[in-house]
Amino acid sequence: MNPSKKIFVLYTGGTIGMSQSSDGLRPDTALVGKALQPFSDGMAFDWHICAPLIDSSAVTLADWRAWLALLADKIPQYDGVLVLHGTDTLAYTANMLALALEGLDKPVVLTGAQWPYDAPGSDAPRNLATAVAAFELDWPQVVIAFDGKLFPAVGSSKVSTETAAGFDNLHFGCLAERQGESWAAVSVPTTRSAQPFGVHLPAADAAVVCHTLIPGCAVRQISDGLKHTDAQAVILQSYGHGNAPADAAFIEAVGAYVRRGGLVLNISQVPQGCAAAVYAQGSALRQAGVVNAGKCNLETATALLTLAVSAGWDAEILRGKLQSLGLV
Repeated sequence: MNPSKKIFVLYTGGTIGMSQSSDGLRPDTALVGKALQPFSDGMAFDWHICAPLIDSSAVTLADWRAWLALLADKIPQYDGVLVLHGTDTLAYTANMLALALEGLDKPVVLTGAQWPYDAPGSDAPRNLATAVAAFELDWPQVVIAFDGKLFPAVGSSKVSTETAAGFDNLHFGCLAERQGESWAAVSVPTTRSAQPFGVHLPAADAAVVCHTLIPGCAVRQISDGLKHTDAQAVILQSYGHGNAPADAAFIEAVGAYVRRGGLVLNISQVPQGCAAAVYAQGSALRQAGVVNAGKCNLETATALLTLAVSAGWDAEILRGKLQSLGLV
């Protein structure tokens, strides 16, 4: 490992550094002095401690804007970035960083833990070791390091609150797995983008909502909501391959929302699903102007639409972005 590597550490909070309080686990700064000490012979770590540290369930657009603005300044100065983050929304933040950091030429690694660093049997030390080892690979992309594995940010989700295997990427898989002191099953090319480095900040007022289809009255409720929403974009979690009831009022409400300038991104609610033009049942949505998102999951869809409304993309630009990410 190159001892000259300088790593910028963005500590946002999360279970990994929490301590017990009378109200339950809360973010703490005690992690800072010790968590990366075992790796100090190989790398130099410069910490930025967010104030306040947060439980990741409280993350906001303002947090994403602040973190991205900070990374825009720090990334050119360092050999890599380590983000310590709570697991609840870690995959959302990973997707936002992956899509907002353009022309990235060095690794950005996110990790957290299911149990606090000081808890008996905590997964935190292993996750930190995996994250630090990821800098050996020098991949110019955003990855999640968890349970000895590296996952690409795009397509990743939190899949468990019960085990150390908290994350997975059902469409794009695991990029590499740590076995002892070496990496196995490495599957990522190390080519770098020809684009110059840049950062796209989400707008502070970007308004994206998600509606999930379920049997029953959901169609009527979604229809009523679309008539009155001020959201600029909607994620529709539909069935299977992107199917929805061919309810006339629902289809009309979707079409009217699109005609008003709203974006509707159709994703499958199946964890390993693909919203595509497969069944006739989904044709009414397509005709209403909905964009099928292919393999896009909720976390990726959220980041993608947030940036879409921030930059004023239309449906065609959105489709192009989906293609460039290998989602359709």
